[in-house]
Amino acid sequence: MQYTIRDIPEDVDKALRARARSEGKSLNQTVVNALRLGLRLDNLSPKKRDLSDVFGKSKPDPRLDKALAECRQID
Repeated sequence: MQYTIRDIPEDVDKALRARARSEGKSLNQTVVNALRLGLRLDNLSPKKRDLSDVFGKSKPDPRLDKALAECRQID
């Protein structure tokens, strides 16, 4: 099966050609890989964010603590 794609934006064309060169792959292989990734057909599990970069960085907020305590009393 063959596809013909027209009107590729110049920035997309440059990026695809640069990636093909850097990976040593054909432009066709590079485009198919980009489509697989874009369509999430890459068989990779979704990335999970663990929030370790923000854990423990919040500032104490007495008003929030009070509101949460009041909510716990209602339950």
